[in-house]
Amino acid sequence: MKFTINREALLKPLQLVAGVVERRQTLPVLSNVLMVVDGDQLSLTGTDLEVELVGRVTLDEVSEGGEITVPARKLMDICKSLPENALIEFSQDEQRVKLKAGRSRFTLSTLPANEFPSIEEEAGSMTFTIGQTRLRRLIDRTGFAMAQQDVRYYLNGMLIEVSQNTLRSVATDGHRLAMCTVDADINQQDRHQVIVPRKGILEMARLLTEGDEMVHISIGANHIRAKTGDFMFTSKLVDGKFPDYDRVVPRGGDKIIIGDRQELRQAFQRASILSNEKYRGIRLILSDGMLKVMANNPEQEEAEEEINLAYHGETMEIGFNVSYLLDVLSVISGESVKITLSDTNSSALLEESDTSDSTYVVMPMRL
Repeated sequence: MKFTINREALLKPLQLVAGVVERRQTLPVLSNVLMVVDGDQLSLTGTDLEVELVGRVTLDEVSEGGEITVPARKLMDICKSLPENALIEFSQDEQRVKLKAGRSRFTLSTLPANEFPSIEEEAGSMTFTIGQTRLRRLIDRTGFAMAQQDVRYYLNGMLIEVSQNTLRSVATDGHRLAMCTVDADINQQDRHQVIVPRKGILEMARLLTEGDEMVHISIGANHIRAKTGDFMFTSKLVDGKFPDYDRVVPRGGDKIIIGDRQELRQAFQRASILSNEKYRGIRLILSDGMLKVMANNPEQEEAEEEINLAYHGETMEIGFNVSYLLDVLSVISGESVKITLSDTNSSALLEESDTSDSTYVVMPMRL
């Protein structure tokens, strides 16, 4: 294996692929990246057995094809430390890989390519195409609500639901729920649901650009695969049953608040400074045309904010985890936000006050 490549051409795919590679591995080969030169194409593959990412680069100059695995972190650190636009010469010398760039020389240890695990292509996958911006929106709007290391393992990921002409993402950690729905060119009569693990979602988001380019998605029994220009991403699916999110979304709330999103967000942020660091609880007191936000902590410190907003109804007091409210106000756009409540023990429904593709549910707290 022998080829020459520009530093910048190698660095971008290498950084994305190395992101998948775990630092602490049970199998030594999993901390390596698989490099394959075939014709004028170099492919780089990283995996942790759950998620796999393949990046492809066209080479200017190839002397000899081949395949080998090299330590991902070390290779990336070397590339980062080289000067811009440096030309890197790779050559394989038995069990070592040699890198030359200007006056720099590096020798890296390798492991055989046949030890590198690969995720098999599944037959009978469902496939569709969607714009990268739309898929990115689904992840950005709901990803924050995924659980982290919950014993209910099916919550440590995102539900992707495919149905006729729509694609929906839902995430919940049991205390709050986020849902976003976008139009997509999908011909699928029945509702099809899969759960993509948290790491898979985060890695897929890193791949997506803001452009109008399309991403090709295929969903099999055990894997989801996304192909964009030069990258192919594959993730295992979580084997479990996601909660019925329709039952969680509150219906028929009669207390409707419409307020300025930024004003609410800033008031909540200020109040949160003096909330209990462990429970993060704030108290909302609603009265005609007015919202009072109160927070206190075990040191007997207190914060109080008053906001004018559109609300006409009876006085009501309800508690929430302020972090959950701030998360929602941070991801939605639009000038104003609509909050629908029914009573002190029921969840709040948050939406953009104009027509929106996103819905958020936050459970109340007893304070």
